[in-house]
Amino acid sequence: MLLGLVGLVIAILVNTSDARSAASQDWSPFVLVTGLLLIGMVANEDGLFSAAGNQLARISSSGVVLFIGAAAMIGVVTAVLNLDTSVAFLTPVLVYTARKHGRGEAPLLYGCLLLSNAGSLFLPGSNLTNLIVLGHVRMSGARFFSDMWPSALVALVVTAIVIAVVERREFSVGDKEPEVAEHSHYGLGLAAVIAATLLVLVLSTPALAVAAVGLIVVGIRVVKRKIDVRHVVDGIGVPLLVGLFGVADALGTVGRLWSGPSVLLGHLDLWATAGTAAIISVVVNNLPAASLLAARAPAHPFALLIGLNLGSNLFVTGSLAWMLWLRAARAAGAQPSIARACRTALIAVPLAMAAALAVLSAKGLS
Repeated sequence: MLLGLVGLVIAILVNTSDARSAASQDWSPFVLVTGLLLIGMVANEDGLFSAAGNQLARISSSGVVLFIGAAAMIGVVTAVLNLDTSVAFLTPVLVYTARKHGRGEAPLLYGCLLLSNAGSLFLPGSNLTNLIVLGHVRMSGARFFSDMWPSALVALVVTAIVIAVVERREFSVGDKEPEVAEHSHYGLGLAAVIAATLLVLVLSTPALAVAAVGLIVVGIRVVKRKIDVRHVVDGIGVPLLVGLFGVADALGTVGRLWSGPSVLLGHLDLWATAGTAAIISVVVNNLPAASLLAARAPAHPFALLIGLNLGSNLFVTGSLAWMLWLRAARAAGAQPSIARACRTALIAVPLAMAAALAVLSAKGLS
């Protein structure tokens, strides 16, 4: 957080106008993800995610079926409620689901992280990077989905296949935990999820509307004393969000003062654009990378997003989702290994990026 605030102050001092321009491009995505995290928190408190996990465990006849169902659930939650919501709330649910089913937890544990990043190309709100890069373009969620769903789907499927192959030994049966009756109610949380989905699909700039929904439903729970304010602040990771916003604004200011990144991207094709974005996302995190590389309208925005979103799987520095995943996994009693996740990502990321770019190219998009 401190680094981000220092970067923000320096950016303002160096060039107030460009810092303000960068902030105007970046604030909306951060507001949107905050609203989605708030909605996800209420949905989680209502038992929406755990109910889905329990149902998945009951209907899955094998470890492979369980994994396929989990991959589909991760994809849907990521698309609708953002990848950060997915890793923060689904990680513990999927760890418990694997244990209840008597299966190794590794495929679902590492799948939640890698599939959330890989599946964040379906809608603008699925990833903050989508909104930052699209800051120069007015595009509804429905239009974005129409253009990107084939690439998003193939990236998700390829990543899932790699995880399944790498972790195939974990599909064997272990000791099944006893069934525990769990109560869930879907009124407020489910209504908020549906409202957020419709707003993201219909509006070209849904940030304030989604944030308002999130604040309303959380406010209702706080007033009823069902959620504590401190729990809300910790749950959405306020220090991390503030810090990343500061770094993103600083690099967005750099991108406006220095034409180097824009000139570089202007000379690259789809494949080189995605590769460059993947490398930079690992070096500085994909949110600041998006702000730097999209400070000026990029030549290949969709290819840029494929690199930013999928490339961030390569290492823990790649995205905010890594931090949220580690915290959620440890809270669930799991022992996540960064090295193990990275080894799988080193195989999955190049294959998923190649498949997504091939589909993008076939559609004539860039």
